[in-house]
Amino acid sequence: MKIYTKKGDTGTTQLLGGSRISKGHLRIDAYGTVDELNSWLGLVRDQLNDEQSSAVLKEIQDRLFTIGSLLASDKEGSKMIIPDLNEEDVKRLEDEMDAMDKSLPELKSFVLPGGYTPNSICHIARCVCRRAERAIVILHQQQPVDELVLKYINRLSDYLFVLARKTSKDHGVAEIMWQGRKR
Repeated sequence: MKIYTKKGDTGTTQLLGGSRISKGHLRIDAYGTVDELNSWLGLVRDQLNDEQSSAVLKEIQDRLFTIGSLLASDKEGSKMIIPDLNEEDVKRLEDEMDAMDKSLPELKSFVLPGGYTPNSICHIARCVCRRAERAIVILHQQQPVDELVLKYINRLSDYLFVLARKTSKDHGVAEIMWQGRKR
């Protein structure tokens, strides 16, 4: 099987289920951004020496493939069985955040990204996650999207923020607190 089909040469792509839409469609932007996020999470995972976080990130990457498949599906024409996303997936993110939070100092101001490469990459992934969320919300306003997808993506950006904090703490790197310019 060749990777190229030449069918997209005219600026369209095929959804799971067979219908073709413009590569500029909101749906493509939404699942394309989820795919970009998944790639960033691969880089985050490569930077960590923490087996627990790496295992959780691998699971998250799996869920992002599910979300991408849900967003890429033509509900009318698709007969494909797509793995499910469920409330336990959201709860897993919450549980992981709660566990990481126990070892972190109380947050008393905004945190500037940076100071340690894995921290910076987590923050980039968090921002891409927020962009994916915005694209999914806009799509949802036009064509219903499973609300669990929105919930999961929202929680995931929170998880990535906490993970950024944890990676700095684990490596003894001080967080850079935003001070704001004094007038």
